[in-house]
Amino acid sequence: MDDLDGALEPVLPPPPPPPSDRLGRILVALSALIAVLLVVLIIVLLNREDGTGVATGTATTEAPSTSEQSATSTSLEATTTAPAATSAPTTAAIPTTAATTVPVADAGTIAFWSVRDGNDEIYLMDADGSNPINLTNNPTFDGGPALSPDGSRLALESDRDGNGDIYVMDIDGSSVIRLTNHPALDGSPSWSPGGNRIAFNSSRDGNAEIYVIDADGSNLTRLTNNADNDAEPAWSPDGARIAFWSRRDGNAEIYVMDADGSNPVRLTNNPTVDTDPAWSPDGTRIAFNTDRDGNPEIYVMGVDGSNPTNLTNNAARDRGSAWSPDGTRIAFSTDRDGNREVYVMGVDGSDPVRLTNNPAYDGSPAWSMTP
Repeated sequence: MDDLDGALEPVLPPPPPPPSDRLGRILVALSALIAVLLVVLIIVLLNREDGTGVATGTATTEAPSTSEQSATSTSLEATTTAPAATSAPTTAAIPTTAATTVPVADAGTIAFWSVRDGNDEIYLMDADGSNPINLTNNPTFDGGPALSPDGSRLALESDRDGNGDIYVMDIDGSSVIRLTNHPALDGSPSWSPGGNRIAFNSSRDGNAEIYVIDADGSNLTRLTNNADNDAEPAWSPDGARIAFWSRRDGNAEIYVMDADGSNPVRLTNNPTVDTDPAWSPDGTRIAFNTDRDGNPEIYVMGVDGSNPTNLTNNAARDRGSAWSPDGTRIAFSTDRDGNREVYVMGVDGSDPVRLTNNPAYDGSPAWSMTP
């Protein structure tokens, strides 16, 4: 401010001239006016400099760098419930989150058929593929696993007593009970939602038909009676219907009938093979195997047969679908990596993940909640 004080000294007016000196008075007045104008100009310039500095500081605090904006947006996404679409620079965070939260599985355990020990056995593993355990450990054939709805028991087909029959055991492999005893082949067991009955197919009457039996082996009842094969029953989640495949119309198609065998309805109509139906836990969709695209694939459709959709779309053979208990994933078997293994995928076919990795056969997954 020293320079400013020096500049202000000349503005003090000199003593007034004599009254008779009109020119002198005019000069004095002009000098005073000029001095005032100079002072005003200096003050204006100083204020303008101060104002520019404030504006720059405000711009710096309100417009952070791109990296700061990204960090702020990420923080807001984690701490608020506002949709990502309403926060300006958050689009980059969305795919990162999606890529790091792909679930291998959601809950429960998966039983599967394997020959990794030299013969056909039933194994149980966690839903992420870890901790495989041999449940059957028998020198003969054990296959076709079906987990009870509560996950506490396992139904299977086995020839341990000389011919293929239906057995039930606890989920740890103990308390084995033989449910059927017939020289014909009994297979493909499926639990009722209440866990008190088991549907299965049997050739005891000359061709494959659908039967139902209580979980203790009593009250055997035949549901279908057709000259051609009816097989692979699957109980609906509400227990009211049973899906199955049949050749009654000339080739293998998916049908559904009431749980007492009445009112059979054809769901698929394709010249190739459609088999192995599996209901979604909410009862709105049915997954199934089909060769309609030239090789075995997993499809899903509405329970009325509408909107069949290819989920696997792979040149390999994909078969044997099983829904996760919460309906968000589907387990299946495939030979896309050179030998048959168990995989899981999203219900839209996305994010296939390999669960087993063994040079022997692993297939026929069954999924249920952990008891």
